Amino acid sequence: MDQLVTLVGIARPKPERAVELKELLLSFVAPTRREPGCLEYHFHEDREEPGVFVFYEAWRSQADLDAHLALPHLSAFWERRMDYLASDLEIRFLTMHSPYGRE
Repeated sequence: MDQLVTLVGIARPKPERAVELKELLLSFVAPTRREPGCLEYHFHEDREEPGVFVFYEAWRSQADLDAHLALPHLSAFWERRMDYLASDLEIRFLTMHSPYGRE
């Protein structure tokens, strides 16, 4: 079985595109949560830096994440992301050391 894939991404938009990017990223939440293999998908805005967006994702496997990234709307976003961003997405892949659930 593949290992869980967890990541945190940070998007720093161009100030004039922040509202548009927020709406676009919000539109990805519901469909992504319905995808096979999506365990968690959350979209946030930094409290200390309004307009900086942070997303947290957990996927059952790398194959599930790859399938997600290959979807047409995400491929299109990836191709045009720099139209919205002041700097490229910062993505950090994480290793979870605490299991899901309550102990």
